[in-house]
Amino acid sequence: MARSGVERGAAQGAAFIDALQQDRERAIAALDVSRETIARLDLYVGLLLKWQKAINLVAPSTLPAIWTRHILDSAQIADLGAEHRLWADLGAGAGFPGMVIALMQQSRHPDCTVHLVESDRRKASFLMEAVRISGAPAIVHADRIETVAASLAGRVTAVTARALAPLPKLLELAEPLLTSGADGFFPKGQALDSEIEQALTLFRFDMRLVPSRTETSAKIAVIRAFRRREASLDR
Repeated sequence: MARSGVERGAAQGAAFIDALQQDRERAIAALDVSRETIARLDLYVGLLLKWQKAINLVAPSTLPAIWTRHILDSAQIADLGAEHRLWADLGAGAGFPGMVIALMQQSRHPDCTVHLVESDRRKASFLMEAVRISGAPAIVHADRIETVAASLAGRVTAVTARALAPLPKLLELAEPLLTSGADGFFPKGQALDSEIEQALTLFRFDMRLVPSRTETSAKIAVIRAFRRREASLDR
């Protein structure tokens, strides 16, 4: 006999909860963090799942794998920049990687601060609530990147952004921070080689490519010694 819509919904709900729990266990096994940090991450993920019903914070298809797809993917950036205490996350969106960095760095550096820059007011509201309930050492800036980046220049030592823009545009947005000495940590996908080629026509920088621990085709571009090319100097 065919199941009712209620029964199908209950079965789908149970399958989602089971997949989410298994994904969480896989991610936690790979994370080197305290129980207190895990508890804060749980609060953050729970809030995201609640708000996702009203606004699209992440792709719905990624929700059952939110721990490995988003939390663990963000955590590797925190590990790469573990020595940094002052961060900026441009286009923070749902808080990846900025919220995860804040929660992980909190145990490493009690004086850590992560600036979450998000111009979408609804997403910024979510981030403010996530910071409040998790106790993350983060400040939300509900404004345009161009405005906030200029105000943070010289104040942060690391800048990141995830799924925000191609590398040339991303470096342009982060330019005030990078030229004032911040290191860049930018996860990128398969198009990275062509993006680097385009970026090098506009900027000069030292770069190290670190293979992603969560996706075989992805890398994290670690950028230092950044400056804009000047035609009269770089011919």
